[in-house]
Amino acid sequence: MTPAESLILDAKQAILEEQHRRFQVLQEEGHWQEALQQFQVTLSCASDLLNHSLAVLEQVLSDRRKAAQTTTLSVDHAADHRQPPPPGSGDR
Repeated sequence: MTPAESLILDAKQAILEEQHRRFQVLQEEGHWQEALQQFQVTLSCASDLLNHSLAVLEQVLSDRRKAAQTTTLSVDHAADHRQPPPPGSGDR
């Protein structure tokens, strides 16, 4: 995950927390219609954060798979270029 991705996720988390706080205040004050509208905004923020988090996670996993494949290919390629042991060198 890049520093930029981390900042974006942190910002979205802060926005979600603020929207949730607003919802709770409206609910506590008995402003039910406004609270319902705020609840919809809060859910939208939560959905956005979860979707972005999932996209970042999928990218991290994809990058790790590619790195693992590259490492495996490098090891396999190096193994293909090794010289066989000389006859009688202890392989029985």
